[in-house]
Amino acid sequence: MAKKKHKGTEAIKRRNGQLFLLPWSIGFILFFLFPLAQSLMYSFSEVKLDYGEVKLKFTGLENFRALLFENPDFIDNLTTSLTKFIASFPVILILSLVLAIILNQRFRGRLLFRAMYFLPVIIASGVVIEFLMRTNYSVQGLGVSSSLQEDMFSSTQILDFLGLPPQLETYFLSIMGNLMTALWNCGIQIILFISGMQAIPDLLYEVAHVEGATKWEEFWYITFPQLARVTVLVIVFTTVEMLTSKTDVVMETAYSYMQSQMYAESSAMLWIFFAVISSFMGLLILLFNRFCMKRWD
Repeated sequence: MAKKKHKGTEAIKRRNGQLFLLPWSIGFILFFLFPLAQSLMYSFSEVKLDYGEVKLKFTGLENFRALLFENPDFIDNLTTSLTKFIASFPVILILSLVLAIILNQRFRGRLLFRAMYFLPVIIASGVVIEFLMRTNYSVQGLGVSSSLQEDMFSSTQILDFLGLPPQLETYFLSIMGNLMTALWNCGIQIILFISGMQAIPDLLYEVAHVEGATKWEEFWYITFPQLARVTVLVIVFTTVEMLTSKTDVVMETAYSYMQSQMYAESSAMLWIFFAVISSFMGLLILLFNRFCMKRWD
């Protein structure tokens, strides 16, 4: 009688991992992969609704050609979206890293401050953010009404106190708007950076301290290189979160097309946007690998 083979620990872990991923895999196929294929099919077709039935007529690249060469607003919206992303992305990345370093230090009340910086993530998923986004006046996409903004600070009084001309008020409000927007988008990134820092062995800092390294040298030679993998994750997450937000002008236009039952045009628009997002994400990761990760390895 042949002896039964004993499975190794790695095989058992692999099997258990596959079992845990099974519900997600089923949900991915049913609720993501199928709608994704349907959207791709819509982008190459003319879609008509006839008594609750969807009728498709293959048109090839006509929808893409119409968006790129005939729609006067699509290129402008795409340029606006990418410009806003390029201006905000480094600010969010640097700000979240700096705040994570501060919040990772040992001081009284750090759990409270961590919760405060993560609070916007919770608020942004509820009805509160929708109330804030109903504005009569906004600055560079900042969803705060003029009355609420004046209650928080008076830009005119600040400029008068600094002795600056009132003509700078627009630029001042723009900077404040971008800064507040960046703070609202740093919650998840801060948590990811903190978790990465807590995984760095203390022995590395102890050796650096014995060797007489400064805090600046510890950051560039220990902290940041050890956060390489986490930084890639933060880059991917931030890119997807910013460019797929409901406040993005391209996404907002696509949603309005869907509500108008222009499913073919909205699908083509989102697939073009997806290609642009993928290109940007690939470029960022390529540059990070080329100039940072290879050097650290």
